[in-house]
Amino acid sequence: MSPIRMSKIEDAMRTVLAFNEAFNRHDVSGMMALMSEDCIFESPEPAPDGTRYAGKDTVTQYWLDFFQASPAAHITIEEIFGLGLRCVMRWRYEWIDEAGHEGHVRGVDVFKMKGGLICEKLSYVKG
Repeated sequence: MSPIRMSKIEDAMRTVLAFNEAFNRHDVSGMMALMSEDCIFESPEPAPDGTRYAGKDTVTQYWLDFFQASPAAHITIEEIFGLGLRCVMRWRYEWIDEAGHEGHVRGVDVFKMKGGLICEKLSYVKG
């Protein structure tokens, strides 16, 4: 594999890792700085098909609402790998509900890159 192609794979993973770090800080501005203007996010809820959010303003509002509802949200990366302009991350999402009970789910995100930014984040949950 050429060094240029390898660099693109590494860039995608670095961007996704930076996105996850911003997520764990609940830094929506930092997360959105890594997403394209025409980004798409598909959440895993409600089952079975989830919800599709399109455009930076809409996705930003989703994350603001998400962190307000889940102030202890944290994602631990279990595995991550890049495939060209795609990156796949297997994760464990942990939270504390309003009653103080801890919970978690495991899942996978499939990211697509465009121009060095995340243009698509598709989230899937085991369940």
